[in-house]
Amino acid sequence: MTYAGDGHPRAEPAHQEGSPVQPRINGFDYQRVTVADGVTLSAAVGGSGPPIVLLHGFPQTHLMWRHVAADLAADHTVICPDLRGYGESDKPVDGDGTAYSKRTMAADVVALARALGHDRFALAGHDRGALVAFRAGLDHPAAISRLTLLDVLPTLDMWDVLHGVDASVAFHLYLMAQPPGLPEKLIGGSPDAFFGHFLDVWTRDPDALPADVRAEYLRASREAVTSIVADYRASAGIDVAHDEADRAAGNRLRMPVTVLAQDWGAALGYDAAAVWRAWAPDLSHQTVTCGHFMAEEAPAVVVGALRAHGELDIRHRM
Repeated sequence: MTYAGDGHPRAEPAHQEGSPVQPRINGFDYQRVTVADGVTLSAAVGGSGPPIVLLHGFPQTHLMWRHVAADLAADHTVICPDLRGYGESDKPVDGDGTAYSKRTMAADVVALARALGHDRFALAGHDRGALVAFRAGLDHPAAISRLTLLDVLPTLDMWDVLHGVDASVAFHLYLMAQPPGLPEKLIGGSPDAFFGHFLDVWTRDPDALPADVRAEYLRASREAVTSIVADYRASAGIDVAHDEADRAAGNRLRMPVTVLAQDWGAALGYDAAAVWRAWAPDLSHQTVTCGHFMAEEAPAVVVGALRAHGELDIRHRM
């Protein structure tokens, strides 16, 4: 087992003998880190300074952060993992419905940072990664100095705002919520068409996803159909239960939270800032004009929001 003597997981140099060379973030080192029994994450690590962990969304990998991570590495230690079930990270079988709960995936992230020497860090997530980051903020408040969440709502609220024909924009949520079997078969029958649909319709600037990057997202996704569906299925089950328990208990995010999002509130008829403020009293909510893949379409906007992490951390140490 790759655990240190103190019981914490430790990082190992990345080594995948005979595996094809995949696109990488220039200047970053790649490591494989055991974060739970039988689960190892692949992570790109670069830079120095206050640590920040960046979590990718669907249907992507850590590569979505390539522009943002390279910029932040000038004054931050930047950690970009593939979430469990995605990219080059392990894809455990979901035997009891908990393997891809956001609680489990959030514990992965905290273990990863600890293995790399960081007990406290800033955390940012996009899409699925934002849901993991949200859960990490609730479950591990002492570890998270600040949260930045890109283009997502908390799981419980997401289901609440989807109504009538407007919910068709989120058809994939309902498809992957079905019991094991049918979703995997349907998506697996034409994975490039399925995953490529979202890469096409969720971006306003096609040039933001160059051909080699798009091909990598499709390759990684077609090789992870079962685990991606399990991740989404958890958000129609166990993740809802966890959010409901926190709402009933009055649990809220204790750290400063920044949300960057498209104007989904106007499109679907809800007050987006109010939804988030119920969970995050110390909130900055900003509406962006780019498409969903904002870290690739508008990296300067995202970097501007994320760099505030390091400035706050530095002031707190003075």
